[in-house]
Amino acid sequence: MTVPTVRDLRRKWKPHKERLNEIEAEHPTNIRFHRSCSWLQRTEQIVENHDLDLAILSQWVAFNSLYGQWEEEARVPVSDTVCWQHFLDRMLKIDESNYIVDALMENKPLVMSIFDDEFLSRYFWQEPTDERASKSKKTKYDARTWYLQGSWTMVLDRLIERIYLLRCQLVHGAATFNSSLNRTATRRCSQMMDHLLRAFLSVWIDHGADEDWGIMCYPPVRSKVGKR
Repeated sequence: MTVPTVRDLRRKWKPHKERLNEIEAEHPTNIRFHRSCSWLQRTEQIVENHDLDLAILSQWVAFNSLYGQWEEEARVPVSDTVCWQHFLDRMLKIDESNYIVDALMENKPLVMSIFDDEFLSRYFWQEPTDERASKSKKTKYDARTWYLQGSWTMVLDRLIERIYLLRCQLVHGAATFNSSLNRTATRRCSQMMDHLLRAFLSVWIDHGADEDWGIMCYPPVRSKVGKR
């Protein structure tokens, strides 16, 4: 399958963008798509320079642009995990073109390598021992069953859960920049996130333009005093 560039995705989105802008200027569905593509485009430039840490962080921001939700009563963003789990469920349900399943199938060895990495397992880090390292690999064997049964929600949730752990390590200062200890994990996670993001955006274009994606966090606000 041909991998769409950000330029390809934007070109396909343009008719939806124009239609939605007629309904509402700066339509939230347009803003989410624009923000996501802006970070994914930056990732394309970063990857060329082999800055894997910056790539995975930019890819997560691109992902967060799509799934983020605002809690009106508390006036804060909703928990990341709650948001992305709900988002993945919706993506799979509306993906009549099977973009996501195709990405998981075509990159199955990469998915399995992520499941096989104990350093991407929350279970392992609760008590980092050889015994836990061995038991943490159970997910890889479970995933074989999920693939056979077509349990794509399980595959996708567990996969993103592991990538999220790496994202949290980087964001919260729990890893050294460009560390030799996590190069393999970071490379694999970045490669998989790239495949998934392009699948998500393809679903968004072909099947999600008229979906209600919830209240967007921090909509663009034009300052009347001066530029922010």
